[in-house]
Amino acid sequence: MMGAIILLHRWLGIAFCLLFAMWFASGIVMHFVPFPSLTEAERVAGLAPLDDVSATIAVADAVAGSGVPDASRVRLIRRGDGPAYIVSGPSRLRAVRASDGEDATVTSSDVALAIARDHARRRGLDAPRAAVVAHEDHDQWSVPNGFDRHRPLFHVALGDAAGTEVYVSSSTGEVVLDTTRSERGWNLAGSVLHWIYPTVLRSNWPLWDHVVWSLSLLALVTAVLGAVLGITRIRLPYRGWHALHHVVGLAATMFVLTWIFSGWLSMDHGRLFSRGQLTEGEAAAAGAVPDWTAAASINREPLPSLAREVEWFAFDGNVYRRDRIAPDRQLLRGGGKGGDDRRTGFLGADEVRAFVARFATSCDAPAVIADNDDYSAQSVVPGAPVYRARCGDVWFDVDGADGSVLQRLDASRRTYRWLYSALHRLDFPFLMAHPSLRDGLIVGLCGLGLVFSVTGVVIGWRRLRLSFAN
Repeated sequence: MMGAIILLHRWLGIAFCLLFAMWFASGIVMHFVPFPSLTEAERVAGLAPLDDVSATIAVADAVAGSGVPDASRVRLIRRGDGPAYIVSGPSRLRAVRASDGEDATVTSSDVALAIARDHARRRGLDAPRAAVVAHEDHDQWSVPNGFDRHRPLFHVALGDAAGTEVYVSSSTGEVVLDTTRSERGWNLAGSVLHWIYPTVLRSNWPLWDHVVWSLSLLALVTAVLGAVLGITRIRLPYRGWHALHHVVGLAATMFVLTWIFSGWLSMDHGRLFSRGQLTEGEAAAAGAVPDWTAAASINREPLPSLAREVEWFAFDGNVYRRDRIAPDRQLLRGGGKGGDDRRTGFLGADEVRAFVARFATSCDAPAVIADNDDYSAQSVVPGAPVYRARCGDVWFDVDGADGSVLQRLDASRRTYRWLYSALHRLDFPFLMAHPSLRDGLIVGLCGLGLVFSVTGVVIGWRRLRLSFAN
């Protein structure tokens, strides 16, 4: 038995020692430089004010013209080529012109370039030599699934000193992603390596998911076998690189095992644990298509002069209108009795309770989640309340800013939070309250894992040279 373990660990170690080293080194990088994205603050800052937008069709007409049968949200924005409604539902996403309801899909590079330049100017970015460099479904930075409804994307290089590049959705005409030269460079050494993210693989999500899950599982098996050998053969007199590998391995065993295990769980995607999303039945009840003609009753109020986006959304069978003034400021109207006289700009606990009662029973009164909660959730609007309704063993977290269900926490998902997030990212409450200590631990432990992996690389290389020499 022990001979089989030794042989299996030896050859799996040779195959995976470089992968281990890559994961530890890239993990340090991506802790400080996340994968490029357009933040909500950047998105709102790039929107044009709506103060001079007039003569728009009714929201109900925009929904009808969009052809989206299950529309649950409608947004009004002003693009470089005119105002447009963005109609979205679970099935699809589509833009229509606010003037007549005709299709507002972006097919022209000139229109995409004008949108990108306007976005850059409003964010204070230089675009002296902006140009469309590609119109494609995928590249290295636009591979995440969240962009699927926006493809193909117009890739625009601004030509500024930071090497900023933005991506314009052909579906909605919005800027949906930006990157800088620094972000791209660091992420080639960070997220791209860590997640095994070459475009040709990641653009095929099922294939990428299967490959990375399988590699992570084999890496976990390798680590477990190594731990067994390290502990059972602790008294053997190793020398040289083998001694260093053994000593460092014993010191790093607990971290390596939990980190590789939790890393494997990052690829779970519903295999062993729930995904934190509403069930099909819950989603159907929560997202019931509203009577969009009701939006007319809350459109009598003029738009605030500084509003950059107006959104109508369905919540508990009613239609609400929220005016985005700034990333951290909004006005909320509608929703039935008392809905037109709001001071906070956010949903109230009673409204959330009635909403959750549509798809769950035996629920406690919703309460605002504290910032330091063990199962925290963040609103799309900074400072907005997130309500948690505990319905027996299942908890529902609802964003008070836009009514979206942020997460569904059953016992399985709560367990997953500790086995994956806490073990892999060290986001234990105490460490989150002391970010410098957490940063130091992550760098130190990943550094220890890197040293351990490098010793394995050396031993594996020597073993291969010996095998080929014979």
